Amino acid sequence: MTTIDEYRQGFAEDPGYLDFASFGPMSKAVLAEQNALGEIHARGRYGAGSVFDEQDIRVREAVRRLTGFPTDRVVFQPNASMGLFHAMFGLTGQVLYSAREYPSIPVAAQRAAQALHSVDSITMQPPQGVVTPEVVRDNLTPATTAVAVSLVDYRTGYRSDLEGIRDVIGDRLLIVDAIQGFGVVEAAYELADVVVAGGQKWVRAGWGTGFLALSERAATDLVPLISGVTGTIVPLGSSYEEVPPPLQGAAAFQVTRTDPIAQARFATALEGIADVGVGAISGAIAETVSSIIDLADEFALPVISSRDESERAGIVVLEPEPPQVTAITASLINHGITATVRDGMVRLSAHVSTGDETLGALRGALTSYATTVHY
Repeated sequence: MTTIDEYRQGFAEDPGYLDFASFGPMSKAVLAEQNALGEIHARGRYGAGSVFDEQDIRVREAVRRLTGFPTDRVVFQPNASMGLFHAMFGLTGQVLYSAREYPSIPVAAQRAAQALHSVDSITMQPPQGVVTPEVVRDNLTPATTAVAVSLVDYRTGYRSDLEGIRDVIGDRLLIVDAIQGFGVVEAAYELADVVVAGGQKWVRAGWGTGFLALSERAATDLVPLISGVTGTIVPLGSSYEEVPPPLQGAAAFQVTRTDPIAQARFATALEGIADVGVGAISGAIAETVSSIIDLADEFALPVISSRDESERAGIVVLEPEPPQVTAITASLINHGITATVRDGMVRLSAHVSTGDETLGALRGALTSYATTVHY
């Protein structure tokens, strides 16, 4: 078992980084794994292929430890969006999602609807963009066969109530895009039929990493329309002269040979998370988020993300008065704070490695901002 302090020491990003909701700088262990397998790849030693082949079961086992899905219902993906495309193109009926979702869900749903006559998409307009069980319930129709939600909303940092949503949707498929909380938020993934996530954000495994996990029902009912050569039944010694049928279950939802070095990076990051425990990581991040909220309150900056620890992840969203957005943005830049400013809102996102030096830089930025706007 790894302690939270030991886990924290495994990162080395520069002070001032508060943008983990965009991407998380890789850990030292992930970088070392990438370099080690990169060296094997570069030298092409005898037996190197077996090392790369081992990464598939390794990464699926790592996903199992964090989600509870058995390894035969987990398949590696190069990103969360590809997993969503697999899910949406495999559906029939109507899929319901928020119009304010990050584009990955709407794009996949609408592309599937445009390409297939058996899929339809319908959007809901939740107040403040927050998808609650009540909002979902009020937008269900008899034709709705699936509901797609983000585990954590990228705009507000609001954490979805998966238990409540499952209660109101009944036996409809529940699709969860977990990318904004996976690895730092404890969630009841077993309630979902489809879980997708990428590893470039909170997992801190770099781009090109992700997974798709399916319930037993989804593994059976979803049609693997985007199923490439590695997702098909290819008999040993086949001449590839005929197009073979897809594999059964999650393994069908892949297109081609995946990057084993990316799998190794992802597995390394997930193993580190499992060793320390998502609960410990979540608790450490919650303390830092509270400190950021306290700073915002001190400088009278409106916080529109939830103050309730049970409803938030690692994201704090500030909404300054429109004339002040430019001033606060400049102040953050001048003090070396990396954050996201979009649609008049400032999104600050912290991880376990966000330390006192970063919080001090943020205080300096807000002090300068306050001085500027009150001059």
